[in-house]
Amino acid sequence: MRNYFDLSGKVALVTGAGSGIGKATAIALAEAGAAVAINYHRNEAGATDAKQTIINAGGRALTIQADVTKSADVARMVAETVAAFGPVDILVNNAGSLVERLRLLELTEERWDEVINLNLKSAFLCAQAVAASMIERKSGAIINVTSIAGRNGGALGSIHYSTAKGGMITMTKGLAKELAPSGVRVNAVSPGVIDTPFHEQFSTPEAMKNFANIIPLGRVGKSEEVARTIVYLASEAASFLIGETIEVNGGMLME
Repeated sequence: MRNYFDLSGKVALVTGAGSGIGKATAIALAEAGAAVAINYHRNEAGATDAKQTIINAGGRALTIQADVTKSADVARMVAETVAAFGPVDILVNNAGSLVERLRLLELTEERWDEVINLNLKSAFLCAQAVAASMIERKSGAIINVTSIAGRNGGALGSIHYSTAKGGMITMTKGLAKELAPSGVRVNAVSPGVIDTPFHEQFSTPEAMKNFANIIPLGRVGKSEEVARTIVYLASEAASFLIGETIEVNGGMLME
């Protein structure tokens, strides 16, 4: 029986893959057969751990340090991936952060720009850097990791982050319309409350407990659950899915 989730022979690049959803995604893509380039900015230890996990399981992986808000770094990152494994077949735009919670009157222009660049500009730069090769080969998958905050505006103090994530949802649709005629599929996942270092930093234990109480499934999610959805979107199993954002939130938000 054919395995439509098999990614053998594919090359994947995952940004912000030193921890959380990015790290779980790099490992999951490798488990499906892809060679994986693991991007990190500062978390070298986490990226190295992900690489070693993949290699220990018989997979292929490398780590690449790059600031994905800078076009020169992005170009170098893609070039290093191609040199090691070949052209990028799967791009996962996962890099991003809230950085800090700030309400409107506290939010500076500099912090606004930083968060928009980290979450939204980075995804644009990375998609642009791999698109020409994908178009030429008439094949490829780009998966953007947005957030439930992009749907509901986020918690207080996160308008910079939620705006960027909402922009990713819109950009996913725009890129999908442009690239689909060339055989390149662009989709997104929108995680709800997932047990990651993000929430360890920005949500209190009490808040996490309250989240679990309002999620129909009765618990917060795991990084691996988001990662498996990303593998699906990267695979042939999702061959007719274009411009969609899949909610992965245990029923917290249904659309």
